[in-house]
Amino acid sequence: MIAGARVMAETIAGVGPPDGRRSVLVVDDEPTIAEVVARYLDRAGYDSAIAGDGPEALRLAAELEPDLVVLDLMLPGIDGLEVLRRLRENGGPAVILLTAKGEQDDRITGLRSGADDYVVKPFSPKELVARVEAVLRRVHTPDEQAEVLTFDGLEIDARARRVRAAGSEVTLSQREFDLLCFLALHPGQTFSREQLLDRVWEPAFQGDTSTVTVHVRRLRAKIEPDPERPRFIQTVWGVGYRFEA
Repeated sequence: MIAGARVMAETIAGVGPPDGRRSVLVVDDEPTIAEVVARYLDRAGYDSAIAGDGPEALRLAAELEPDLVVLDLMLPGIDGLEVLRRLRENGGPAVILLTAKGEQDDRITGLRSGADDYVVKPFSPKELVARVEAVLRRVHTPDEQAEVLTFDGLEIDARARRVRAAGSEVTLSQREFDLLCFLALHPGQTFSREQLLDRVWEPAFQGDTSTVTVHVRRLRAKIEPDPERPRFIQTVWGVGYRFEA
């Protein structure tokens, strides 16, 4: 596990390279953590870069245009949440937050601001690599999603990963898009929060069901004509959510 500057050696056997070589920016002000994470990512087949503070993270993100950013919340200069907000201004790369156990409110704020996943310190480097793979795997659109879905003013282009609501394009994080697309591909079916965690976040995700609630709230704010009276993403009380075509 990684905690502060303490690192326990761990094999990465079984962590395979991703499909194609992708880039990951690791942002942490503790050099030992950043270097170990970058080394594991390199061994797993990624191109990695390291930033030690908020301003450097934003500079490298603009220069390198990474596919994903592993972002610590506690950063000097510009804190992690502000870095996340700036990355999300124009869509930006996928983001996995690194948080401490006591930062639950910050994790929720991060998810609401567009983070795709989070990992709590201390963490296993192998688990983090698996999370990176899971998030980036969703960039590739499954064959079943290779179509444009249209519903009463809402248009979902699954191949291009673009969404238009009421004639205007809306910016979604990767996880928001995956959740919307999954629900839209199964109209009329009710899914529990646990099922959505399993199908959209995958079984390896260690979050709780409030993660789903946060993402649904964010989606409604972006795509619903009236988020307080949702047209598309319906709450099935005591069960979960259903997409109404």
